[in-house]
Amino acid sequence: MVPREVRDEVERRSAQLTKKNLRLAAELIRILDCLDAAGVAAIPHKGPVLAETIYGDLALRDFSDLDVLVEARDVPRAKDALAHIAYKPNITLSAAEERAYLAAGYEYTFDAPVGENLLEIQWNFVPSFFAVEFEMEAVFGRAGKGEVAGRSVRTLAPEDLFLSMCVHAAKHLWARMCWLRDIATVVERVPLDWDRVRTESKTLGVERIVGVSLGLARDLLGAVTPQTGMGLAANERDAEVRTITSEIAQHIPNAEEYSTESIHYFQWMLRLRERSADRRRFTRRLLFTPGLGEWAWMKLPEPLFPLYRGVRLLRVGGRLLGLRS
Repeated sequence: MVPREVRDEVERRSAQLTKKNLRLAAELIRILDCLDAAGVAAIPHKGPVLAETIYGDLALRDFSDLDVLVEARDVPRAKDALAHIAYKPNITLSAAEERAYLAAGYEYTFDAPVGENLLEIQWNFVPSFFAVEFEMEAVFGRAGKGEVAGRSVRTLAPEDLFLSMCVHAAKHLWARMCWLRDIATVVERVPLDWDRVRTESKTLGVERIVGVSLGLARDLLGAVTPQTGMGLAANERDAEVRTITSEIAQHIPNAEEYSTESIHYFQWMLRLRERSADRRRFTRRLLFTPGLGEWAWMKLPEPLFPLYRGVRLLRVGGRLLGLRS
């Protein structure tokens, strides 16, 4: 029998989680209303949307921030609208930096009076240097309808949700079990068009990433994965899928986030891509796409902005060679 004090503690923590999630859900609705009033199409994902639509209850999934997708062209308008409810990006960019960031990055993080780093406005699922070319206009076109705390919201199509979750987990080398749990729950509870998953994953060049995600969900969480279509059987020909799945499974219990500019992370990202063209694009973009680090490290006047590509190469190349920048 479970001791009374243990039951009381579980109930206390559950009540705290429910209260926090309800507060964040209410804040999400306020944000969506703000964006809607500004004419910005928005798709909330992860957080409260995943809790309600996939797990069936806000209290069944822990989350600490909010993620909202908008189209890249709407980001400036979204920033202006959010300023009216006291949301402020936690980075400040020049006009040239912002143009480059919208082209190569994927998210702005916002602070609010109710919490720091509370909101992420995203216009893609991963930065461009990962070389996974989601067609975000098509993603918005396929969006469906869901509900959060009684409010109707736009939601990702199930196949887009699944693929984005796999790519996000791979970006972090599946370091958190909660990401695998989300993938397993989607696979088991959401009717997925596996033919479209297979077609899209092939187009994106992430068949290996999907295979590893499914393998980990099956091996570590006992998820019932599909046996046909995009199931594991379809990936058995790729021996690297089995090898990576085994290595990641052993790594997860003591997993730590890799630096995206470390040689080990670079090697992993190459192994996860089945197409040589994607590996080349990843390498080229990783080495030559400047970002926040380069802009903070050295300030160049706008006419010299293209020189940041060389700065990026020096900084990342040095780290990949084990040198200090």
